[in-house]
Amino acid sequence: MRIAVAMSGGVDSSVAALLLKEQGHEVVGLSMRLYDAAGPGRSGRCCTSEDLADARRVAWTLEIPHVVLDLEAEFRDAVVRPFVASYAAGETPIPCTDCNTKVKFAALWTRARAMGCAAVATGHYARTATDPRTGRRLLRKGADPEKDQSYFLWDLTSEQLAAACFPVGDLRKADVRAHARRAGLPTADKEESQEICFVPRGIRAGDFVAARAGELGVPLPVLPGRVEDTSGRPLGTHAGHFRYTIGQRRGLPAASGRRYVVGIDAGSNRIVVGTADDLATAEAEVTGLRFPSGPPDGTFRAGVRIRHRAAEAAASIEPRPDGSARILFDEPQRAVTPGQSAVFYDGEILLGGGVLRRAAAAPAARAS
Repeated sequence: MRIAVAMSGGVDSSVAALLLKEQGHEVVGLSMRLYDAAGPGRSGRCCTSEDLADARRVAWTLEIPHVVLDLEAEFRDAVVRPFVASYAAGETPIPCTDCNTKVKFAALWTRARAMGCAAVATGHYARTATDPRTGRRLLRKGADPEKDQSYFLWDLTSEQLAAACFPVGDLRKADVRAHARRAGLPTADKEESQEICFVPRGIRAGDFVAARAGELGVPLPVLPGRVEDTSGRPLGTHAGHFRYTIGQRRGLPAASGRRYVVGIDAGSNRIVVGTADDLATAEAEVTGLRFPSGPPDGTFRAGVRIRHRAAEAAASIEPRPDGSARILFDEPQRAVTPGQSAVFYDGEILLGGGVLRRAAAAPAARAS
C-alpha cells in the first residue's frame, strides 16, 4: 500500500515512517510549511525551516521520497484565525484539533490522494480498530496513557478516520526513541514541543492574539477592561479579556485577593473573579458535535474529558438535532472552559466530542 506520512521533523512521525517502510509499504514523506515566519517574533515552534530539514534528513536516511507542501494559507484560515477569534470571543481554544481535522487529514489528504496514496499516517499516539458489530472504524486511545493524543482527534470525520493510520499508537515514548536510535534516525533524541506550535517561544497566547488580531481581521475591545467579583463589585482593570482563561489567578489586580477567573464577558471586556467553589459546575453545553464512528441513539453515558490531561468524569450526554448537547456530570467539575473540547469515551474507545461553550452553573457578570 502507498501511504503518505505527515513528517513534522519530530521523532514520532519519523518512526511512523520507519515502521511503515519496515512493514513493506511504499512510503511517501509529506511535510507541511504551515506558518509564515517572516518578520521578528513570528517564528513558531513547529514546521520551522529546521523541522523541515530534519524531516528531509530522515527521509534520506529511510530512502523514501520527501515532498514539502505549502499549506500556509490553509493553516492561517483554518487554524490561526479561528484561534485568535476564539480568544477574542472570551474562549480558550485548542488549535491542534483544527489542525488535525482541517489541515493534516483534509488539505494534506487531498494532496496525498492525488499522489496515489491510500492512507495518511501521523505520529499521533492513538489507535484504530474495527467495530465487529457495525464494521465501522473506531478510534482508540494510545497504548501509552502518558502520551495518549486521541483527545485531539475527536473531530475527524468518518471518512478521515477511515484513511488515518497511527503507527506509533501501540508504543510508549521510550520505545519510539529506541526504534529511532536503532535505525540511526537524526531525530532520535530531538526535544518535543509541548506548547502551541505557532506561538513563538516565550510569548503568551494573549500577546500573540493582540499582535495578530488586526492583520487577521479580528476586532478586539477598547482597553482597559474591568475586573469584578461575582456580585459586580469593581476590583480593578485588566489589559484585555483575551489574556485570561477560566481558573487563572496570574495577572489579576491585587484587590482580587486569592480569587480565580470564573467568567469572561467578551462583549463588555469584563473579567469576573470568584472563589474556588465558584469554579465548580455540574453541567455544560457543547456545540459542533462529532461522532467519528457514528452517533449514539439518544442520551448516552460516557467518561468525559474536558481538558487533555484531565481525568475522565462520568456524565450523561443529551445530544440535540442541531449538533449541540447538554452534559450532566455525576460530580461537579472544576474550571469548565469555553473553547476547550469535551471528549466522550467508553473505556478506551473515543465516541465523539464537541466544543465547550458554556458552563451552566458558572456565575454570570452583572450587567453594566
